[in-house]
Amino acid sequence: MKYQVQENYLTIFLPGELDHHNAEELKNRADQLIQRRNIRSITFDFGKTGFMDSSGIGVIMGRYRKIYMLGGEVCAVHTSERIRKILTMSGVTKIMQIYEEEK
Repeated sequence: MKYQVQENYLTIFLPGELDHHNAEELKNRADQLIQRRNIRSITFDFGKTGFMDSSGIGVIMGRYRKIYMLGGEVCAVHTSERIRKILTMSGVTKIMQIYEEEK
């Protein structure tokens, strides 16, 4: 996973598979950056992601709650049809915008 911080914006470039094997690492690193770098906006980049399970949804929802409480926003970019379907079925699209390109 790759993390990019610009001012108070964090972009997380997600791996090919976002599952229980890497969800904890992603959650911990993102939380560190949110706290240390005063992050107010997160973009999840799904450009390389082909699979995501409930652990991945949990990571996204948890970071959304943190950022929402700080008055910020969370969005997703470069989602495949399969990932969009998972995000829609899980209800994530009701709280997070999905863009084809980065804002």
